[in-house]
Amino acid sequence: MEKINEIINRFEFSGSLVECRVFGSGHINTTYLLTFDDCGKTNKYILQQVNPNVFKNIDSLMDNIFKVTSYLRNEIRSCGGDENREALHYIKTRDGKNYYIAEDGSYFRSYVFVENSVTYNSVDNPDLFKASGVAFGRFQRLLSAFPAESLFETIPDFHNTEKRFQTEFLPALAADVSGRAASCENEIEFVKARHNYCSRLVDLQAQGKIPTRVTHNDTKLNNVLFDKDSGRAICVIDLDTVMPGLALYDFGDSIRFGANTAAEDEADLSKVLINLDYFRAYAEGFLSEAGHSLNETEKSNLAFASLLMTFECGMRFLTDYLNGDVYFKTEYPEHNLVRAKNQLALVADMEKHLPEMEEIINNL
Repeated sequence: MEKINEIINRFEFSGSLVECRVFGSGHINTTYLLTFDDCGKTNKYILQQVNPNVFKNIDSLMDNIFKVTSYLRNEIRSCGGDENREALHYIKTRDGKNYYIAEDGSYFRSYVFVENSVTYNSVDNPDLFKASGVAFGRFQRLLSAFPAESLFETIPDFHNTEKRFQTEFLPALAADVSGRAASCENEIEFVKARHNYCSRLVDLQAQGKIPTRVTHNDTKLNNVLFDKDSGRAICVIDLDTVMPGLALYDFGDSIRFGANTAAEDEADLSKVLINLDYFRAYAEGFLSEAGHSLNETEKSNLAFASLLMTFECGMRFLTDYLNGDVYFKTEYPEHNLVRAKNQLALVADMEKHLPEMEEIINNL
């Protein structure tokens, strides 16, 4: 606690510290909720220790976050919104830095706690999924004029599916270091037969038909804050992977996560289907905010992007299985293979329903 108190004193907080407690259940960063008394007014802040093993370039990461949140807050303020509730407000250190380096080399950052908010870990109904679509669509709309190229690419080629196929999947298959290729021949052939999917979006980007935009890259439901009372989506959080990319990636990964009728490690593939009602709900929410910010090529590829992000994820699980489970955490030896089969089954069902998915987008 002595170390935490020393770190707390390094930030520009208002008031006297009343309470410091561990907050949340994150697996990567350690988070504390700080409560201050400021002449009778209660101020709350989040203090977070950033895991340097996961995020190597903390300077660029925090620079991205401050650039994006400052821009968001200005845009929200100019539209008459509440920038202190609809965007995260990061706090600088007393010497004007974006984060603090402790004596042991650990990194700390802080932002204002958003009161009366809640997060959800699973998509239980289409209205909730639609609300998250509104949040990520608003994120795109507000940042549509932001110079995305000015941001650091924290994970280079994160969604370059063609590069993942050529430099990760094929080498893993050729090396077969764990001797597992024989146990997943059907999945290997499934991926190889769909190689033509991999370069479609990056080719359109290279041709200038799809613009580079600010992307979140972790568009899970629990990265949206909701108002406890109204249920309205307040703002998008967890901006560690904010970087240049395609808006299609964020949309597609949301669908991959939220419109699957089963969990991503469900072994009974008969349960794995695309939920078109959830797809429609998310698309409606997303396009209600971002629709006018996207060009026609982007909109016409939203359904395909959902398929592509699912295919890419399945290929990554399969690659890790071939490599001996060195990237994703697993609970049993076939876990990554089960995940790969699950995602590729969802791809197969999306292929059957792609015309319907495209029609839903067209109608919206």
